[in-house]
Amino acid sequence: MAEIGKQNRLNILKESPQGLYLDDGENGEILLPNALVPDWVKIGDTLSVFVYRDSEDRIIATTKTPHAKVGQFAYLEVVEVNPKIGAFLDWGLEKDLLLPFREQDEHVSEGEGVVVFIRIDEQKDRIVASARLNRHLNLSKPDYNPGDEVDLIVTDETPLGYNAIIDHAHLGLLYKTELSESLEYGQPITGYIKEVREDGKIDLRRDPAGYKRVLSVSEDIFDALVDAGGRLPYNDKTPPETIRKVFGISKKAFKQALGTLYKQRRIRFEGDGIEIVQHKG
Repeated sequence: MAEIGKQNRLNILKESPQGLYLDDGENGEILLPNALVPDWVKIGDTLSVFVYRDSEDRIIATTKTPHAKVGQFAYLEVVEVNPKIGAFLDWGLEKDLLLPFREQDEHVSEGEGVVVFIRIDEQKDRIVASARLNRHLNLSKPDYNPGDEVDLIVTDETPLGYNAIIDHAHLGLLYKTELSESLEYGQPITGYIKEVREDGKIDLRRDPAGYKRVLSVSEDIFDALVDAGGRLPYNDKTPPETIRKVFGISKKAFKQALGTLYKQRRIRFEGDGIEIVQHKG
């Protein structure tokens, strides 16, 4: 049986003027419309498809991948607001995703983005979005270790920092004092576990910590220098935003890496940039 709101691997049963019919076992057949059928498939093949309900409430398949699936959080754009039922969100499929008014903390407007959890409305067996995030977080103590890499979605700013959803499950905090740049609501980033406290609360880092990380970043910067012909227009005075954009790291990590390369006599500071030291011999 195909799971609504998830990827499913289904066998192709037959072809019709409307498209391909896929085998859903005891539940019958699911249509994959012609416009979404790959050129290379044939009867008997197995396809990976996303299953959901179309605008006429029929179960249907698509070879497109939505921005997020049932059981996940995502930052989605509001494309329309229906004054009777709620907002419709662009999640990458032909049919937009409904965010009912009852699932909104604050009413959203067309054109803005909103972080939502995607779930099945059990009463109607339809996929809907919910902006009431706390209802859908995993509140059990997570099994993370310090330094673990995690996927984050920024949800809100607090006096201490930024709350972020971790791996579509838990909530953690990134401290402003440890950040080299401000973050945006809904921004997806890679982060790292700093600590899981006894009460289950999670502290996060924007970047990995430790000496091994400095060595890794140092080699990445040196490789970039080599690729650029031996010189780069960045140094310890370059703005943090530029460092993050170019190298994907904090200004602090960048300065530590430059310090390591300088002590190793592999680079020198020249003007507004850095250069490879050419050793004689």
